[in-house]
Amino acid sequence: MTTVGVPAGWPATEEEARAVQDELRGRVVLDEHGPEPGAGRVTGVDVAYDDDLDLVAAAAVVLDAATLDVVAEATAVGRVSFPYVPGLLAFREIPTVRAALERLPCPPGLVVCDGYGLAHPRRFGLASHLGVLTGLPVIGVAKNPFTFTYDDPGAERGASAALLAGAEEVGRALRTRDGVKPVFVSVGHRVSLGNALAHTLALTPSYRLPETTRRADALCRRALRAAARESTGS
Repeated sequence: MTTVGVPAGWPATEEEARAVQDELRGRVVLDEHGPEPGAGRVTGVDVAYDDDLDLVAAAAVVLDAATLDVVAEATAVGRVSFPYVPGLLAFREIPTVRAALERLPCPPGLVVCDGYGLAHPRRFGLASHLGVLTGLPVIGVAKNPFTFTYDDPGAERGASAALLAGAEEVGRALRTRDGVKPVFVSVGHRVSLGNALAHTLALTPSYRLPETTRRADALCRRALRAAARESTGS
C-alpha cells in the first residue's frame, strides 16, 4: 500500500491553519459562471477515516454530466494530516483528495465536495480551499447547515431558501426531493451560486444527495476497508 504523506510545510497547529485560510481566501474567484449543467464531466470527491489506524482514504469519481454514467475513478490513501477541529476539516482531507484527483486519467470538470465552500465560519471551506489549490471549479453540497440559519424551503423539488450568516447569504438550502430534507449548497471557486444549484439538481434525479457524492462515498469506504486490511494484515 502506497500512502500519501503529509506535505512539507503543512500546518500543524490551529493558528497555522487559520493563517493559511486567511492567506488563500482572497484568491477565491466568485465572478465566473462555471461549467454548464448537463455538459462535459463532473467529479465527486469524498473521504473516509480510520483514526485508530491513522488512515484516510479519498475517492474521486468522474461522471458524464449528461448521463451520470461513471467515466473514471481513482482513490488515494494517506495518513491523517491534521487533528479534528471544526472549521479546519479541509486540512485533514486535502492532501489525499488532491492525490486522488491527480490519479484520474481525464480532466475532472466541475468538482463537487461533500462539504462547504463559502458556507463556512471563515468563508473558506473545503470546496473553496480545494478550488484555490487546484484551479478547478468547485462547489460544496453538504448534508447539514453547519452553524447557519435558513427558512424551510417549499416542499417541492427545486425549492430553495437562503442560508444565512446573520444578514449575509452564504449559500442555499435546496430541496432535491419532494418533501425530503434539503441539502445545503455553497459556492467554492469559479462557479456562481445559481449554477451550483442547477448542477445539484441535475445530479439528484433519484436521491437526496448528488450522484457524485453517493458514488465517491461508496468508493472511498471500499478503499479504506482495503487499506485497513492491508495495514493490519487481516
